[in-house]
Amino acid sequence: MTNHKPLPVGDLFRACDPARFKFKDTSELEPLEELIGQDRAVEAVEFGIGIRRDGYNLFAAGPAGTGKHTLIAEFLQRQAKSEPVPDDLCYVYNFEDPRRPKALRLPAGRAQPLAMDMQRLTEDLRAAIQSAFESEDYRNRREALAQEFKERQEGAFEDIQKKARDRSIALVRTPVGLALAPLREGQVLSPEEFEALPEAEREKAKDDLRELEEQLQTTLRQAPRWEREHRDRVREINREVTRLAIDHLIEEIRKKHEDLPEILNWLNAIEQDVVDKAETLIATEQAPGGEAPQQAGHQPPRDGIFRQYTVNVLVSRDPSSGAPVIYEDHPIHGNLLGRIEHRSEFGMLVTDFTLIKAGALHRANGGYLVLDALKLLTQPFAWEGLKRILRAREVQIESLGQSLSIIDTVSLDPEPVPLDIKIILVGERTLYYLLCEYDPDFSELFKVQADFEDDMSRDEASVDLYARLIGTIARNEKMRPFDPGAVGRVIERAARIAGDREKLTTHMRSVADLLHESDYWAGKAGRNLVTAKDVTTAVDAHIRRSDRLREKVQEVIAEGIVLIDSAGTKPGQINGLSVMQLGGFAFGRPSRITARVSLGRGHVIDIEREVKLGGPLHSKGVLILSGFLADRFGRDRPLALAASLVFEQSYGGIDGDSASSAELYALISALSGVPIRQGFAVTGSVNQRGEVQAIGGANEKIEGFFDVCKARGLTGEQGVLIPATNTRHLMLREDVVEACRDGKFAIHAVDSIDQGLEILTGVPAGTPDGEGIYPEGSINRLVADRLAGFAEMARKMGGGGNGKNGNDGEKQDTPLQSGNKGGNLLS
Repeated sequence: MTNHKPLPVGDLFRACDPARFKFKDTSELEPLEELIGQDRAVEAVEFGIGIRRDGYNLFAAGPAGTGKHTLIAEFLQRQAKSEPVPDDLCYVYNFEDPRRPKALRLPAGRAQPLAMDMQRLTEDLRAAIQSAFESEDYRNRREALAQEFKERQEGAFEDIQKKARDRSIALVRTPVGLALAPLREGQVLSPEEFEALPEAEREKAKDDLRELEEQLQTTLRQAPRWEREHRDRVREINREVTRLAIDHLIEEIRKKHEDLPEILNWLNAIEQDVVDKAETLIATEQAPGGEAPQQAGHQPPRDGIFRQYTVNVLVSRDPSSGAPVIYEDHPIHGNLLGRIEHRSEFGMLVTDFTLIKAGALHRANGGYLVLDALKLLTQPFAWEGLKRILRAREVQIESLGQSLSIIDTVSLDPEPVPLDIKIILVGERTLYYLLCEYDPDFSELFKVQADFEDDMSRDEASVDLYARLIGTIARNEKMRPFDPGAVGRVIERAARIAGDREKLTTHMRSVADLLHESDYWAGKAGRNLVTAKDVTTAVDAHIRRSDRLREKVQEVIAEGIVLIDSAGTKPGQINGLSVMQLGGFAFGRPSRITARVSLGRGHVIDIEREVKLGGPLHSKGVLILSGFLADRFGRDRPLALAASLVFEQSYGGIDGDSASSAELYALISALSGVPIRQGFAVTGSVNQRGEVQAIGGANEKIEGFFDVCKARGLTGEQGVLIPATNTRHLMLREDVVEACRDGKFAIHAVDSIDQGLEILTGVPAGTPDGEGIYPEGSINRLVADRLAGFAEMARKMGGGGNGKNGNDGEKQDTPLQSGNKGGNLLS
């Protein structure tokens, strides 16, 4: 038997010696400008930001808290300062198509002054037009024109009346209009009197009446034309007066924006519209509520037609700010793409161009937009809307209710805005891989992945950088400086969080939280510096706040409710170790694993799997055991055994293969009859060659079993077996290390099942000779002999022994052949 020694204390914990630091406290250290441990991500971000091609948007992938947002923000802010400021954006009324507001792009800083100018213009227009129309000159011109029209009309009728008087005919007004009637001695003749006239005179009167009637009708037909000419001349006077009143007002704005042809064209359209609608504008302002008559398909602005001449500024920029960097924390469809709001008027929903609101894409246009991928994907229609806009390279604002036919009301179709933007999504790696797999558009639109590391190497240079990181966080967060001992303790904790003594975590949130809590405890102790004691107190307090369930687990074990042996020996029974992760706290939990064997057909039943409590990885681990047994003991004969494995007192799901080595130890113990020392617990997976493989959570598993043993009293005969490849992951608690230093507890690292068997049983595992025969008394020899006995019994039963027994054997093994679905196994 090989003398297996436990791991030396130096392998259980890698301390950080405070004496290696040359500073008195972290206030002496230079601030850290860059994010440490993320070289790959930094290169990807630099590339993604630098390349200006379609589809080269970024996805920053990594766990939350690794500094993705910080790194992205720093790079973008630095890059944006050197880039040109994009244009301001505003919407104005479209006089040609009111339902399609016009988008105007102005140099940075020009939109707000234009909006203010136009607001003043609307006020000045009201006063100027009203004053012009109330002026004495305008009234005189209108009165002269009215007098001219009156004289023209009266002159025409006076001529007819004169001709009629000369012919003894009267022009009289009747309820139905003007009429002609014969006169005698100044009196209109009645029909009877007219018929009493001599025939010659009567015929002459009729001829005169016909002639004058024709002339009267001609004059009456000309009257509407004269009225139309009068209105046209009035309109021309109104246009002339209005143009004179407003020309100088609009000209002032023209001069301010003479370098922008698009603005000049819009101002020309405004001037023409004001001139054309001068009388309507005045009537609108004077009407109750200031509303003009509504037109089909378009809702006039609320405060009168003058509102059509205002400017809706969507985006206004500082000319000295550089390119915009926008983080949209709530990326719903409207916040992202913009929206068109409505208001209720007279029981109807109406809108106009002033109710168009900018989205994050408008504000970030010409720069960078950062979005949380999970938030984006969980908002209805936001992801599809973003993809559509990135493909079209323009932002089209649309009413979501209108496009989904939820709202049936008048809406707008604003002119789209060309898009020049870089999108950065931030999220977990799982989201990135799922999008790559299931969304064919994703890989075309987000071609750059910035993959953030979970940890970094722990070498001398990185330790120095970590010390500067601690100092930088403390300085930025206005915390007390950390002395070298505190820095060393934080670095040790960073290695524990990383789960590897050769690594340091890059989960900056966890580090910052530890620093905040350490600073709190230093302040509570009245210290001006944070010491190692404060960091230890912070760690212990954090665990104390989180370990209620761990305490309950230890309590039920200590009270014997959950059966775990920590002393003595038993065949076919072993202590396995698992990890429970609850929120941000993980702890180890020992579990009793038992194995029972009997005659059968070479199957190993996983009871957890049979009752659907075992996950696929655990089931895979159990199936590997069959492969190991067949390779080692079934090369020249069939394995005539039936075995069952179970986690005792397990009432929930089990997954993972980290208990497969413990299950194999229990199975071999049951086959050989050699008892296992119950003072040991085991973790590690195994392959078909019997090699023990690394697992996760080694520290938590060791500490979980140590706590059980410590509660019952450490005897020096207790310990844990771990895979040798997990040695580098050990960063154990101080009390565990002290117990190992004092010889009260032991951690053994094993490479193979045979090594573990010798530690657990104290019996040599045995190595086969040239003929494949194991030494007498070795564990492997005992297993081989037991399996040979099973094979001989199976041969006899299958060859016509006691029929009753043979039938029973057949009934026992049949279910095993059909996939381990049941059957009663003898133990």
